[in-house]
Amino acid sequence: MKLLETQIFLKSRNEHRECLTFENMKRALFQLFEYLGFLKQSVNAHGIHSPFVYNLYNEVLNTDKEYYFFGPIESLRASYLTNNNTIKKYDLGAGSVLGNSPEQNIARIACTSLQSAKNARLLFRLADFLQPENIIELGTSLGISTCYLGKALTRSKIYTIEGNPELAAVAQQGFKKLGINNIISVNGSFEEHFPKILHQCKNVDFILFDGNHRLEPTLSYFHLALPFKSENSVFVFDDIYWSKEMKEAWENIKSHPEVSISVDLFDMGLVFFKTGASKQHFKIRI
Repeated sequence: MKLLETQIFLKSRNEHRECLTFENMKRALFQLFEYLGFLKQSVNAHGIHSPFVYNLYNEVLNTDKEYYFFGPIESLRASYLTNNNTIKKYDLGAGSVLGNSPEQNIARIACTSLQSAKNARLLFRLADFLQPENIIELGTSLGISTCYLGKALTRSKIYTIEGNPELAAVAQQGFKKLGINNIISVNGSFEEHFPKILHQCKNVDFILFDGNHRLEPTLSYFHLALPFKSENSVFVFDDIYWSKEMKEAWENIKSHPEVSISVDLFDMGLVFFKTGASKQHFKIRI
């Protein structure tokens, strides 16, 4: 166990301590236990023997290059973190830590539901590296990761689905404020809109699964998307160690016969479908 890395993990999980509740402590302990195991098994560049994954590591995972628009996006995040306006609560699926109140505070949503700056920028670099023609995001929330994806691919279409209409409206205001015009925001259930968008796109290059942290829905969305993948597609699963259910979903996904390469980054998992590639699984520290 590396003490410093463990301390960094704990700090990242508690950087907005006021947002944590007692009911989440069991989940936090589960994640810590899994993280310690991840540290023992994960590798860096020296343990990567796949040319594709080695290139992915150097170009996407192990770089901190800054872009001018990172600042405005993070300023938008900061505005959400101090926004005490409330919106009506809808069923957010597993993953919500907002309690049973009929209303939600935007600041609290921001500190519990948004991708960290580190992970959002990783998604930006991944999209920039792969240059997909279309992206589907399941779970807009306040749209920070959506903004990063929109800035990565100004000529591509980003479809993002959010079940809460008031939350979707706040996100859309953010897109407009930043002048991002290639985001197609869809309000409604994944069950209704995800199949429609898949059929509309026909071939889907990049899907971010970040809206339901339950086993059966995650696997259902994965299998629904499989017929629309290509050799160059990537499916990104957020919070693969969110719970025992999500860990089980991830194990099922990476073992699927159509998945050739999977990359476990702890906070998220990536799966690729390279034709002719031997099946390989990597746990990589970043």
